[in-house]
Amino acid sequence: MLCAGRLGGLGSRAAPLWPGRAGSRGLGARIRARGVSTSWFPVGAAFNVKPQGRRLDLFGERRGLFGVPELSAPEGFRVAQENALRKADLLVERVCSVAPGPQTVLIFDELSDSLCRVADLADFVKIAHPEPAFREAAEEACTSIGTAVEKLNTNVELYRSLQKLLADKKLVDSLDPETRRVAELFMFDFEISGIHLDKEKRKRAVDLNVKILDLSNTFLTGTNFPNKIEKHLLPEHIHQNFVVAGNHVIVDGLHAESPDDLVREAAYKIFLYPNAGQLRCLEELLSNRDLLAKLVGYSTYSHRALQGTIAQSPETVMQFLEKLSEKLSERTIRDFEMIRGMKMKLNPQNSELMPWDPPYYSGVIRAERYNIEPSLYCPFFSLGACMEGLNTLFGRLLGITLYAEQPAKGEVWCEGVRKLAVVHESEGLLGYIYCDFFQRAGKPHQDCHFTIRGGRLKEDGDYQLPVVVLMLNLPHPSRNLPTLLTPGMMENLFHEMGHAMHSMLGRTRYQHVTGTRCPTDFAEVPSILMEYFANDHRVVSQFARHYQTGQSLPKNMVSRLCESKKVGAAADMQLQVFYAALDQIYHGKHPLTASTTDILRETQEKFYGLPYVPNTVCFRNVLLLMTL
Repeated sequence: MLCAGRLGGLGSRAAPLWPGRAGSRGLGARIRARGVSTSWFPVGAAFNVKPQGRRLDLFGERRGLFGVPELSAPEGFRVAQENALRKADLLVERVCSVAPGPQTVLIFDELSDSLCRVADLADFVKIAHPEPAFREAAEEACTSIGTAVEKLNTNVELYRSLQKLLADKKLVDSLDPETRRVAELFMFDFEISGIHLDKEKRKRAVDLNVKILDLSNTFLTGTNFPNKIEKHLLPEHIHQNFVVAGNHVIVDGLHAESPDDLVREAAYKIFLYPNAGQLRCLEELLSNRDLLAKLVGYSTYSHRALQGTIAQSPETVMQFLEKLSEKLSERTIRDFEMIRGMKMKLNPQNSELMPWDPPYYSGVIRAERYNIEPSLYCPFFSLGACMEGLNTLFGRLLGITLYAEQPAKGEVWCEGVRKLAVVHESEGLLGYIYCDFFQRAGKPHQDCHFTIRGGRLKEDGDYQLPVVVLMLNLPHPSRNLPTLLTPGMMENLFHEMGHAMHSMLGRTRYQHVTGTRCPTDFAEVPSILMEYFANDHRVVSQFARHYQTGQSLPKNMVSRLCESKKVGAAADMQLQVFYAALDQIYHGKHPLTASTTDILRETQEKFYGLPYVPNTVCFRNVLLLMTL
């Protein structure tokens, strides 16, 4: 019933509806359009200047995070979760007493929404808020709501209220397709949670789900922790590439773009060095997932996780991965030979190709072959220019304009966060995007999309506007210099905005299937499509302007940039195939045939092609699909 907001584990399984289909324009006829606001201002300017801060306001009301009044202080999470749980109890009572019909589905969706609105918001705050007190309070709220959801998914009386509806063919036939589909999805949630089990086994399923939730949070948190090594174990001349703290060197990433082979090697071996606690956590997590899957009637956790997706089964997934790997094989070998040749040219004393080499040497080849030097492109890709480019693209394709809006006091968690209103030319305000784009201490390194609130049609005819967060890690603008993006950063921005538009445009009657709450293997489609726009010279030439002179990016530079994207593409794809295959094996038949590290080594040798480096694990630079 609960829909996780974080990309990579997106919750419900129904495909979204785009403008022009029943979920959007048809819906628009039944809801009141949102008007424009005089407080909006151009989006480009909002991102090219450093925030000046607010005027001194001693008496202004503090609205709370995302405008939620309770969340003006960490203690508000307890209030919010208690309110949500009380409302959930009332809705359970109501749906169990109402006669089966369309109203049953509406109440189920309202129940889901009341819990998601706290859980999804808390899911973001627990990893992104700079204040520990807020993070801890959000973590507690996630656990509390998550436990309640698992209990609801095994609540027999609640299940029977939905079963009565779906068992009545005449009633089912009277439902519109969207309502029927949502009812089926809620029933699916019950079934994979073990509703068919006896009381003792249902309790066991709840306990396992809660334990899995806790282990997943622990594992994901651990992936963001840096590793450290004593200074004397590293050559002194590379210390400057890392953070030095006392007698230790701190390594918080792979430094994949460093031109120094030794720096990349050291970062890879230190950052990916196995952590005994993380390995135990992973093994326990995989074991408990397998126990849950078998308890509720699936042969493996992979079978449970993939039911309801486009792929449907792990057999289909592995068949696809093996066929893709076979088709990629020759091109991947050529890519590795090309990259190895460049390494030999630049470093003939150490020319063996290692896993830390492809990102850097692929960049060198692009720079040499196509004269692609990031420093030549960055001045044309100021963050403001890129945002205006997206704005123009969305206007032409979708009739949408992005406007910057000044957030209220206490509404955002960090001064650099920008708030965007998404406005359609005929339907008015569609929702809000909070842009947490800039680097700060303790912020997770990965670029992410978070659903904070899903859209839905309310009983009064108003539409509950979706709210999302996009989180990137870009350098801050200064007084004289805007944030300048590399071509890779620009592509990532387009990708994440694809997720945001999916959330804004997937306007459905029910929040359970709104926006990115869709099959997980479809969730990346809109964002990948946006990458194609970022790699099309017809689009790039429309917005790439030098931040000082206003000169357009020369056409030959645009063409070279787009053509250069093909360098090493097969090797990059092969790496993703390896990660996906590893995910399937970990969540396949148990007990596992070897340790997680030995399986990693065997899978890397079979599906990637570069040697496994002893005493490393890839859990730090890849989040397993079914871990989220």
